[in-house]
Amino acid sequence: LALAACLAMAFAAAATVRADAPKRPASEGGVVRVASAYGFAETVERLKADVAAKGIRFFMAVDQAALAGDAGISARPSTLLEFGNPALGARFILAKPQAGLDWPVRLLVYQDEAGRVWTAYSDFGYIARRHRIDASDPAFRTATGVIASITASVAAR
Repeated sequence: LALAACLAMAFAAAATVRADAPKRPASEGGVVRVASAYGFAETVERLKADVAAKGIRFFMAVDQAALAGDAGISARPSTLLEFGNPALGARFILAKPQAGLDWPVRLLVYQDEAGRVWTAYSDFGYIARRHRIDASDPAFRTATGVIASITASVAAR
């Protein structure tokens, strides 16, 4: 419950949810996928810009395809973006230390075999169930709205 309240305060203060954000797609095994209207590199840059515009701290981008290439393996484009609010993260981990597995927020951008670009993230309701946190708290709806807004910045209409 403390985590949910912290999520609400941090995301409400750090972000404005777009009114035109599409409804959140259904979660498949706790993963929400959103198709991008842009190429891979532009999708990554637009997402970073949207996170920054919302005042959310960007931690890192992990170029997974480059890492695979370093190991001699050819892989389609795949970049993991990590961002969040450090004060929230500290509370998140203090409330449920194992919940640190799901913080900071991770947003995957990848290109499928057909060349389509997707974003994917862990559904906050799934995260709540995983860590036995009350998902009915309005904070989870707020957090869900924020990530939906971020992915809406690149979503195919």
